[in-house]
Amino acid sequence: MNQALTIPIAATHRLAVLIPCLNEAAAIGSVVRQFRRVLPHASVHVYDNGSTDGTAEIAREAGAIVQVEPRRGKGNVVRRMFADIDADLYVLIDGDDTYDVEAIPGMIDTLIQGRLDMVTGKRVASTPLAYRAWHDLGNRAFTQAIGRMFGSGCDDVFSGLRVMTRRLVKSFPALAKGFEIETDLTVHALALRMAIADVPVTYSDRPAGSESKLRTYRDGLRIALRLQSLLRAEKPLVFFGAMGALACTVATLLAIPLLETYLETGFVPRFPTAILSTGLMLAGFISLAVGIILQSLARFRHETLRLNYLSLPEPPVWRDAAPLAGRAGSRAWEATP
Repeated sequence: MNQALTIPIAATHRLAVLIPCLNEAAAIGSVVRQFRRVLPHASVHVYDNGSTDGTAEIAREAGAIVQVEPRRGKGNVVRRMFADIDADLYVLIDGDDTYDVEAIPGMIDTLIQGRLDMVTGKRVASTPLAYRAWHDLGNRAFTQAIGRMFGSGCDDVFSGLRVMTRRLVKSFPALAKGFEIETDLTVHALALRMAIADVPVTYSDRPAGSESKLRTYRDGLRIALRLQSLLRAEKPLVFFGAMGALACTVATLLAIPLLETYLETGFVPRFPTAILSTGLMLAGFISLAVGIILQSLARFRHETLRLNYLSLPEPPVWRDAAPLAGRAGSRAWEATP
């Protein structure tokens, strides 16, 4: 049983729960009711992505504010939510009833006390069936790759549970169409050096009748391509510099035998190889030059995004909420007048 403590937050501070959904009739009612109990002062928004099983009606009956986003893809739904809903703090969660809602007040507490912009629910499987082995392996691999590219800061980049400030939400471009949206959120926060943290959250198996929308190989390929695209956009000098270094290395290996023969005989015996080596060397230097130019543009874009982030007011909960002593845990949300 989680200990219930009071977080001294003014009633004027707005907390919005965002739940993107597609055919979650078996779970959405329970998720909405849990939020109405655990975070009674929050507005619960369910955006239906074209469900055919009555998800929207069940969510509405449970007390949620329901909207419809016809463009398929989780990224499209989240982009619409971020644009439509104005709040001070946001909770983004999947509607499949796999995350422990009781842990979310503790995540909010962690965000407020630490003056953070995002707290991610790091999934801890409650049963072996909750987290498929291949998904766990892929998550670890992509998390490590992003940590190496953009710096550590998140241990579960694909988690569907996040608590975020208005600053982060309203400065986030949200360009992804599908499940890559979680990766983009993490990279956005890391690229702008925002303050973020993880909180372990129990992750359970889906309820009976609920089916995962993830397709291991298809979505894994899409995320890998998105990761490559993010590296090219966020770290162009690394991306194009690596390509240039590879081209120059191959050109050098091809040229060494030709140079040895030329020094011994004064002749170049294989002109096609010489032309290929020269072309690769030129391509390598061009790739490096492109990387340098794009790195300057990426820095300018980051500075613009950072200034846009700073132009938004800091969350009022940072100013008005006194830090609570002790270790942040799972706590009940209670607004105070």
